[in-house]
Amino acid sequence: MGDPSASSGGSRIGETLIDSARLHERVTELGAEISADYAGRDLVMIGVLKGALIFMADLMRELTVPCEIDLMAVSSYGSETDSSGVVRILKDLDTSISGRDVLVVEDIVDSGLTLQYLTRNLNARDPASLEVCALLTKPERRRVDTPIRYVGFEIPNRFAIGYGLDHGQRHRNLDYVAVLDQG
Repeated sequence: MGDPSASSGGSRIGETLIDSARLHERVTELGAEISADYAGRDLVMIGVLKGALIFMADLMRELTVPCEIDLMAVSSYGSETDSSGVVRILKDLDTSISGRDVLVVEDIVDSGLTLQYLTRNLNARDPASLEVCALLTKPERRRVDTPIRYVGFEIPNRFAIGYGLDHGQRHRNLDYVAVLDQG
């Protein structure tokens, strides 16, 4: 296995924003909070692919309440670093969420435009409730106010990689969150 900070397609792994131990600690805290809030309820967790996959897997292992999972894949049009808010669903749900308590699990909320589209789309399917859990948020980049019930960490406006987040499909496998150094 090579040096994880090695150059990859003109980019390098920069400073660590959140180390593995802190990620695990926060995911455990979120799991306890979600378990308390959803005790006795019919929970469906919806992971937004591909970035939320690792976070969602770790989060569900921390839950003490039964839950089902489903996955969605969405694509935002725009530049690599700036969403236009035009969203396309690439993979839709296999499960009906009508009358169910839904928790959308996101890796990162940046502008909020994709999440706004997604929550409107899912609310039209008549869930009993719909909440959002995001591992990371960038408040200074927010363009729309989309409520996020559970937040792992607020991070600065820098390109984050690791723990499911990628740059050109690389670096998802890191067990920590770092800054992409494009220098």
